[in-house]
Amino acid sequence: MSYDDRVAGDGRLIILRELALQVDGRSNEAVLMRVLDTFGVTRSREWVRTQLRKLEELEAVRLTEAGSVLVAALRKAGRDHVERRAVLDGVARPSDED
Repeated sequence: MSYDDRVAGDGRLIILRELALQVDGRSNEAVLMRVLDTFGVTRSREWVRTQLRKLEELEAVRLTEAGSVLVAALRKAGRDHVERRAVLDGVARPSDED
């Protein structure tokens, strides 16, 4: 696995975890960029959008547009991955310490 693939997988897991923490399971790309930055994954808006689209392809999130901003909502497959009930290809697995 390449470095870029590993960072993308880690970033997708961070996104899913953040969505799982929200009361309604939703957040927008600007907030998610700040969360990723906190974890040392400092990437462009387009990179974050690419990861969100990949998660949508995996049926882990549902995306909607609010003006020019993407809003992600956690779906069952995404929650199952975060809670270790299922595995999503291309998303880092949560560690046992979490």
